[in-house]
Amino acid sequence: MTERIYSFLGLARKANKLVSGYESCERLLKAGKVSLIIVAEDASLSTKEKFINACNYRSVDIKIFGKKELLGKFIGKDIRSVIAILDKGFANRTIQMIDEAKIGCGGEAIGKKESL
Repeated sequence: MTERIYSFLGLARKANKLVSGYESCERLLKAGKVSLIIVAEDASLSTKEKFINACNYRSVDIKIFGKKELLGKFIGKDIRSVIAILDKGFANRTIQMIDEAKIGCGGEAIGKKESL
């Protein structure tokens, strides 16, 4: 399932609906042109906190997903810790796919407590 998400991000990049890189994402977020921010799971804590706070302030969706190396690879770039999706349609579908991937396919979460 996660490979489908990475491929979908590559499609968004080819459609010019995705921007990558810390500074580019930050600039577009402040300009109000971003529908979704994705921060890599292995990004630094300060990067995660900065984008979480900025997205909460501007009411923009944010997801923590993937590895820096794979995010960059599937969008045709080097390592990327932050990407921004500009189109609302692409953003909604990406959110849906990430949420489905975190739920899983079967009973692997049975008996595990999930924290809020």
